[in-house]
Amino acid sequence: MAQVAKRLQQVPPYIFVELDRMKEEAIAEGQDVISLSIGDPDLPTPQIIVQALAEGAAIPQNHRYPLGAGKLELRQEIAHYYARIYGVELDPKDEIIALIGSKEGIGHFPLAFVDDGDVVLYPEPGYPVYRIATLFAGGIPIAMPLRPENKFLPDLEAIGRDVLERTKIMFLNYPNNPTAAFATEEFFERVVALAKRYGFIVVHDAAYLDLAFYGKRAVSFLQIPGAKEVGIEMHSFSKTFNMTGWRLGFACGNAELVQALLAIKSNLDSGVFGAIQHAGIVALRHYDEIVPPLLETYQKRAEVLVRGLEKIGWEDFTRPEGTFYVWLRTRGKRSSFEMTRELLRRCAVMVTPGTAFGDAGEGFIRMAVTAPEERIAEALQRIERANL
Repeated sequence: MAQVAKRLQQVPPYIFVELDRMKEEAIAEGQDVISLSIGDPDLPTPQIIVQALAEGAAIPQNHRYPLGAGKLELRQEIAHYYARIYGVELDPKDEIIALIGSKEGIGHFPLAFVDDGDVVLYPEPGYPVYRIATLFAGGIPIAMPLRPENKFLPDLEAIGRDVLERTKIMFLNYPNNPTAAFATEEFFERVVALAKRYGFIVVHDAAYLDLAFYGKRAVSFLQIPGAKEVGIEMHSFSKTFNMTGWRLGFACGNAELVQALLAIKSNLDSGVFGAIQHAGIVALRHYDEIVPPLLETYQKRAEVLVRGLEKIGWEDFTRPEGTFYVWLRTRGKRSSFEMTRELLRRCAVMVTPGTAFGDAGEGFIRMAVTAPEERIAEALQRIERANL
């Protein structure tokens, strides 16, 4: 058997595959597992979007290769959405491209700009793809720890000048997975100034941009003056419209950065199925009737989880204002994985260990409100009975 490439040897097993294996094993043993683990909406994609897919699948033009940046009509709808919701003006022709989900764009982007030895800064705890994509491109990933005392924002002043001078990309993600933290305009302004000073690219993972509660609106990085000069935003239909399995996202921002990503994609994939793009157009056009009810559902679920945690005395956690997530310190000095294993073994409740998001996640677990309110309440009752 041939030995795999060194780049693959640097990559640990994808933790969510292992977590799914643990869950399936518990189910096979007859346990009624309540999953508060992976951030995959349990609610179905809205029917109007499903119907649009069926309509799009019947269009012969969509049966051919969907090469290029994506349907111009889709990119125009994305530009309209950004202008209406965030006040950001984008040129649909060269500042927006369709992605096969934002994960694909994040994974491919370093290939366009990172050479061997270039530094890429990424948040930790954070989405594992930032680090892995950097390794695949031959770069040097350096973590920016997200700590409670800094409201889970990177301490920009703690990054050494020698590191900044070698930095090619800085990844950011707000609203944040896994901590549910929000970025401020002031923080993004400091990032823009730093990027201009040292000449690096900012890639903002905006997958949760629309998931904000209590009338709050998250800040798009591209809203900040000068941001488009240094950055790009990766967005997704997955979380906003319950379309995780559809694999539709987009990149937008600086035209040079967007077009470089498109050059990589053009050599590695053939674009997004045209019928899915058609469904994305319909989703954006019906944003105001689809998104608010979903936000209300997640907000109510988060409130059930927060109240339940407070009731059982689990007080060291973030109270989310958006996303799907609650970020909790483990109890009884357990490690992240020990806490995860105990919750599954003794309560049949599946969560995600903080170390799934890097070493800085040790001592934490993540719960996702991607289950009905009654199941979340039952999970908390089981935890209380187990006295964990």
